[in-house]
Amino acid sequence: MKNWIFAITLLFTFTVSAQDIEWVSWEEAVALTQNKGNTKKVFVDVYTDWCGWCKKMDKDTFQNPEVAAYMKENFIMVKFDAEGKDPIEYQGRTFKFVPSGRKGYHELAAALLQGRLSYPTVVFLDQELKMLSPVPGYQKVEPFMQIAKYFGENIYKEKDWKTYAGVGK
Repeated sequence: MKNWIFAITLLFTFTVSAQDIEWVSWEEAVALTQNKGNTKKVFVDVYTDWCGWCKKMDKDTFQNPEVAAYMKENFIMVKFDAEGKDPIEYQGRTFKFVPSGRKGYHELAAALLQGRLSYPTVVFLDQELKMLSPVPGYQKVEPFMQIAKYFGENIYKEKDWKTYAGVGK
């Protein structure tokens, strides 16, 4: 009986911590980066409501307990709807929704994705909101953690991605 209680408690703990990412808006992230003593970089998940791979990444990657714990510790986490309609004021500029095709896109999404509107794409920014890198496509837990640690632990300052990831070996 004790083993069952332990197993249920353990499962509950992992389930609760797996959903532990605290997503904030772009505006909240900007405000948080301006707090004295902020050491966290910014992570932006650029998604759309219709994107199946975005939903799969939410479920399989972001809800993984290891991913959630690491990201919470090292990043301010932003969920950004690439088709959001609300204007965003940032650095003296107003980023707006642009009607295009059947849906349209938000100018800030286009800026963050460097004009390549592909979903899901995650974007890593430093503490001052300077671009480190957009990373397009669905990422499983292990490759995602490798990428997150590359930026989260400042490895990008010492090694290029190919050397760090062992690409081409």
